[in-house]
Amino acid sequence: MKNKLWTILAFPLFGMAIAACSGSKSTGSNAGEPALKDVFKKDFQIGAALNGSQIEEKDPQADAVIKKHFNVLTPENIMKCEIIHPTLDKYDFTLADKLVDYAAKNKMQVVGHTLIWHSQLSPFVRRMQNADSVKQFFNNHITTIAGRYNGKLLGWDVVNEALNEDGTMRKTIFLDKLGDDYVTEAFRLAQQAAPNTQLYYNDYNNEQPQKRAGCIALIKKIQAAGVRIDGVGIQGHWHLGRVPLADIEKSIEEYAALGMKVMFTEVDIEVLPRNFKGADVNQRMASDPKLNPYSNGIPDSILQKQAQDYANLFKLFLKHKDKISRITFWGVNDGQSWLNGWPVRGRTNYPLLFDRSFKPKPAYYSIIATKK
Repeated sequence: MKNKLWTILAFPLFGMAIAACSGSKSTGSNAGEPALKDVFKKDFQIGAALNGSQIEEKDPQADAVIKKHFNVLTPENIMKCEIIHPTLDKYDFTLADKLVDYAAKNKMQVVGHTLIWHSQLSPFVRRMQNADSVKQFFNNHITTIAGRYNGKLLGWDVVNEALNEDGTMRKTIFLDKLGDDYVTEAFRLAQQAAPNTQLYYNDYNNEQPQKRAGCIALIKKIQAAGVRIDGVGIQGHWHLGRVPLADIEKSIEEYAALGMKVMFTEVDIEVLPRNFKGADVNQRMASDPKLNPYSNGIPDSILQKQAQDYANLFKLFLKHKDKISRITFWGVNDGQSWLNGWPVRGRTNYPLLFDRSFKPKPAYYSIIATKK
C-alpha cells in the first residue's frame, strides 16, 4: 500500500484535518507537519538515535527531519567501546566529536551512550584474563571518555543493561572480574570525571516487575554509597499490541519516588513476530518467511494498530510529564532501525514514526493528536 494512502487514512482515526496532507511528494521535513520538539516543548525533550552517516550529515533527507523534529541526540553506536576505544592505547573520538559539534551548531543536546556495557566491547577487552587488567581498562575508559566531554553532554548512560530479567546482576566480564560493586564504581568514576554531566542507568524491560525491583535495588545501592545517579532510562523496545502500560506507569512512579529523572531512551514498537520480549542483542531466531510478512509493504490496518499503541503510550507520558524528562526514539526512520536485522537478519520492520522515505506515518499523527 502506498504511503499517500495510509497517511490519508490516518487522519479520520485521530481527528486530523485531511487538508493537512499535501500528497505523495511531502516529507516530514517540509510538508508543514508540526515539529515534535515544539509540540511537546512544555512536556519533555524529544530525541532520536543517530547513526554515523547521519552524524556526518551525508543524508539530506535525514538531516532535515532530525533538525526539525528533535532537540536531543543519542549516538546509536559510535560511543560504544568497539568504536571509541578500539585498542588498549588508542581512542577514536572522530565521530563523537562530530556529534557534539553537530548538536551545538543546531542548538541540540547529546546523551552519551554508553560508558560500560558488556556488549560491543573491543576485542582487547574480551581477551583480558585477570582482574587488574579489567580494572585498569574500566578506570581509564570511563575517566578518559567522560572527562573529554565533561560539560559538553546533557548526560551519560553510565552503565547499560547490567541486570537479568529476574533482577539479578547479569554475568559479564565486569561482574566476574570486578565484583558486585562495579556499577557503583562506574558511577563514582563518571561523577569525578564529569561533574557537570547528568548520570543515568539504562536498561530494557526494567518496567517489568522483577527487573524493576532489581533496578530499584541497584539505584538504592548507588545512592547509599554516596554516589550520584541522576536518572534511569527505560529503553522502551515494545511490540505491537503488547505495550505494558500498567507496568510502565508503575515504573514511572516508583523510579520518580527515588528522585530519579525518568526517561524513555530507545523507543520503538515492533510489528513483526517473535517469541520473546526485550532487547538482548545476543538473542537470535532462525530465518523463516513467516517472520518477515511485510517485505513488500505493510497493511494500513497494522499501521493503524501501531498508531493506537503510540497514542496510548504518549497519553501515559503526558499524564506523568512532571516525572519524565525525555522521550528518545531509537532511530530516525524505519529503514534505519536495528530491528531490520534483529533477532532475524534481513527482515523489513516498521517500528518508528517516519517511513523509509522519511514521510510521517499514522503513528506520528497519533502522538500529535494526544495534545489536542
